[in-house]
Amino acid sequence: MNVSFSSRRDRADTTDGTVPVSHVPTARSSGLAKVFVSTFITIFLAEIGDKTQLTTLLMTAESHAPASVFIGAALALIATSAIGVWVGRAIAQRVSPQTIDIAAGAIFLVVSILLFGDAIQL
Repeated sequence: MNVSFSSRRDRADTTDGTVPVSHVPTARSSGLAKVFVSTFITIFLAEIGDKTQLTTLLMTAESHAPASVFIGAALALIATSAIGVWVGRAIAQRVSPQTIDIAAGAIFLVVSILLFGDAIQL
């Protein structure tokens, strides 16, 4: 199998010009990379302009200590993310993915209906 993303040095390692097996990404590593990138983009976009970002903006403006606010906010986000991962893992071990999808959809639907009801009453 000839893989085109290899460097010249990698191709020189074998006699037929193919990439050694040790240099070919595995399905597991590329799957983990996809999960990482997907998670990063989703959380990054969800956090832009939300109350956490606005709070850190205001705390920085008031305290004039951006490094302290950054470290405190970063550690708080790491802690809440860790809790989410631990709880998510515990739920995933006890409940099927289909049930989780249905429950998440139902929760989002209820929240959407409540928000829509609030918007109409304005």
